[in-house]
Amino acid sequence: MYWRALHEDQPGPKWAGLFAEYWPDYHAWWLKEGDSARPTYTQCRRALKDHMPELLPLYDQLCELAGGGDNAARFLSFFNPPPYLSACSQAIWAGKEPVMVRNYDYNPSAFDSLVLHTGWQGRTVMGTSDGLWGLVDGVNDAGLAISLTFGGRRIVGQGFGVPLILRYVLQTCETAQEAGEVLQRVPTHMSYNVTVIDRRRNYLTAMMGPDRPAVITHAAVATNHQENVEWVSHARFTATVERERFLLQRLRLHRDPEEKFINAFLKPPLYSTAFNAGFGTLYTAVYRPRKGEMELRWPGTVWPLSLKNFEEGARSVLVPGAA
Repeated sequence: MYWRALHEDQPGPKWAGLFAEYWPDYHAWWLKEGDSARPTYTQCRRALKDHMPELLPLYDQLCELAGGGDNAARFLSFFNPPPYLSACSQAIWAGKEPVMVRNYDYNPSAFDSLVLHTGWQGRTVMGTSDGLWGLVDGVNDAGLAISLTFGGRRIVGQGFGVPLILRYVLQTCETAQEAGEVLQRVPTHMSYNVTVIDRRRNYLTAMMGPDRPAVITHAAVATNHQENVEWVSHARFTATVERERFLLQRLRLHRDPEEKFINAFLKPPLYSTAFNAGFGTLYTAVYRPRKGEMELRWPGTVWPLSLKNFEEGARSVLVPGAA
């Protein structure tokens, strides 16, 4: 896989170039169920105004950079997108310098392979891109880190694709409590578990769904189910219960040191090479929110990145099983 790390303080030519590059594939995905299956521009903008009004000026800027087209603007709203599935594992290692560690399990052909470092709206944010302004994990200059996993439920409803919700949290929140309040009120179109940790070591996991209120927990581990396993075949295929149990043992029984705990994400049962069945582990991310640092890891490779001393770059990495 070919990865890039890019900085642009305010939306401009770099982002416009990325959009032009990725848009043909995203356009096809957005319309794969037909144009009428997606909400209108008016519905999309109204949803943003109702639930994430602070993002509206930024959204308008990005729509203009994307060319001002109707489908592009609807896509960038992330409102009621087509359903999509992932796996993923994430956990908080609560040592002296707490870290958030996550595996992102997804289809490599439907992934940005991109770290964005932005200063949009006066807030510095760094994270793994999805949809070119959404994030699947990230950290901001207030020391708040966030990550998502799929919640293991089939239900699709009215709401936003969760990567934009993560972007919204990092743009507007500084503490885990503030993030929890956002995650409780902003609607998501599918079920997700979102974990946040702040610079004061406070953390929480929100179990979100389109058909019921979000449940805020003090869980340090999230895989691909919520309070109960509801989608049995998916749970068996992804081994979500086994991965959760494995992580809890590492945290509670064995109390692994930091590096040993992180390295466990690069091996089974957390690390997956099941790409022929739909998705496997694309990367492991390590966040140190108090330091404003992240690392991307693959077997034999570590790519460190910093909020304060961010360096653009690119890496070609070998992802086992993802050829």
